[in-house]
Amino acid sequence: MTALYTWDVFSTLDGYGSFGEEADWGGYWGKQGPELLARRAALFDTPQRMVYGATTFREMAQIMSSGINPHALDEWNVRTMRSPATVISSTLADTLGWPDATIAGGDAVEIVRRLKEESDVPLRSQASLSLNWAMMAAGLVDRVQVTIFPVISGRTGTSPIFGGAGDFDLELLESRTLDGHTQELVYRPTAH
Repeated sequence: MTALYTWDVFSTLDGYGSFGEEADWGGYWGKQGPELLARRAALFDTPQRMVYGATTFREMAQIMSSGINPHALDEWNVRTMRSPATVISSTLADTLGWPDATIAGGDAVEIVRRLKEESDVPLRSQASLSLNWAMMAAGLVDRVQVTIFPVISGRTGTSPIFGGAGDFDLELLESRTLDGHTQELVYRPTAH
């Protein structure tokens, strides 16, 4: 059986995954609420393997191992760090303090293809834009989960989430509104 691979990404309404240093939005663009945080924690109630590219993994590991009191982190972040992770990288030599991470060097498509065939739990990749553009092009992404925050960051936005992706038709599988203003959309992508 092939493991389900979900690309999980946060976005502004205008499609940016992050904001520049000059912006003062704060985490979640300042729009998190109790429903969003509970939903995110629930996504990590069941076992799964995280898949990261090197850049996103470095950012996540820096946040998670920065000495922040774990009680100050949102529960879903704590659960994320407890999940086993595969980091696809030709530049990283160690796991940067991540408790259960493995560095995998080589062709990313082949690594994910093998993970999908061998994993007995679903795979989830957060952000890791260029990695997931390649996975979509190879037909390995089963679900695209986009959480859209109610902001437009046209001036300060960086990292267009689909800026390097190909053309895809999307079949909407799930949608929900969290805290009355944040949209979570889950799609099945098909190359166009």
